[in-house]
Amino acid sequence: MGLTKSEIFSPLQNELAGIAKVLGHPARIAILQEIIKSKSCICGDLVQEVGLAQPTISQHLKELKNIGLIKGDIEGTRVCYCINPEKWNHVKELFATFLDSNISPNDECC
Repeated sequence: MGLTKSEIFSPLQNELAGIAKVLGHPARIAILQEIIKSKSCICGDLVQEVGLAQPTISQHLKELKNIGLIKGDIEGTRVCYCINPEKWNHVKELFATFLDSNISPNDECC
């Protein structure tokens, strides 16, 4: 297989695909749900709530942080994670715009 030619796609298409890729893992959805539920989390708390090993949780947190959906503050030897509201709202708008594409119920493709 060849390399993905991301340069032939629009920045919006690439951004949506990158976010979708990160959100495509159920563990990351579970982590986001826990962070939202508790308003902020410490990695150790996520291990208990999600049920995965600490290194696995850390790797998923890293991916979520890389796209900016979460941010973390160092508190001594712990990192406290929370949702980045600016990025969260941006992602909501991106997907809402994409998913709200006008598709007529009368359109038949087959």
